[in-house]
Amino acid sequence: MSTADNIINLDSSEAAFLDPAPSAMADNRDSELKHRKITDSQASLDPGLGCCGWVIVIISTLLMILTFPITIWMCIKIVKEYERAIIFRLGRILRGGAKGPGLFFVLPCTDSFTKVDMRTISFDIPPQEILTKDSVTVSVDGVVYYRVQNATLAVANITNADSATRLLAQTTLRNVLGTKNLSQILSDREEIAHSMQSTLDVATDDWGIKVERVEIKDVKLPVQLQRAMAAEAEAAREARAKVIAAEGEMNASRALKEAAIVISESPAALQLRYLQTLTTIAAEKNSTIVFPLPMDLLQGLIARK
Repeated sequence: MSTADNIINLDSSEAAFLDPAPSAMADNRDSELKHRKITDSQASLDPGLGCCGWVIVIISTLLMILTFPITIWMCIKIVKEYERAIIFRLGRILRGGAKGPGLFFVLPCTDSFTKVDMRTISFDIPPQEILTKDSVTVSVDGVVYYRVQNATLAVANITNADSATRLLAQTTLRNVLGTKNLSQILSDREEIAHSMQSTLDVATDDWGIKVERVEIKDVKLPVQLQRAMAAEAEAAREARAKVIAAEGEMNASRALKEAAIVISESPAALQLRYLQTLTTIAAEKNSTIVFPLPMDLLQGLIARK
């Protein structure tokens, strides 16, 4: 084998060792492809500022230069680490996406910007009156955690991303629980939360929103249904208690029968049992002790007299 072949085999083995699993890279590839698609579409649809727009931008730049000591404080802006700024120049979003964190530059009179908070936001879903699949009315509430993943989409594609996500979460909760039975709602909370998270994440993808977590907080049942379920559970417990007591009586009777058979084979065993019973009674410090005597013993005493 030649030296070139050895180098090629070594490179391929190192690449196979260093490459991560395809399943681990699937999400990153999808996000990169989506980001490229969004960037390409914005670039293809952006016709530019036009001649009039460039004239206004040049005039604004000249005014800024002429009044440099004063306007410099109006042109430099700061966004925090957890914020991003979307700059609009003559009503159009500048190429390059969101700016920040740190310093960025805007032109007076022609540029405006909007700050977007990139931190995770949580909100409570108000209690929703839901009719389940088996015609039971329940009140369910929950909590949703989400964050802005793409600041440009969150500003350009929707008026109020927070309000829209809250309303969509309420509707999704009602739609998902409407297809479940009461027993499924009470037992499969994790599955319901995962289903809601997937649905919300797909629906808010075009808004630049990433739904991180959904949790079902409480399921409130009507008072009459609670009483009926409590009565049913109590009746089931009483039935099980009676069955257990009957089984215990049956086992005890069998044990007593076997003991009687053993005692009947040896008359002296009955006397020993009487003495054992007397010892047990005396240990309890009773003032009166009733001790039964067998009829055979009494007949023997009468015969001697």
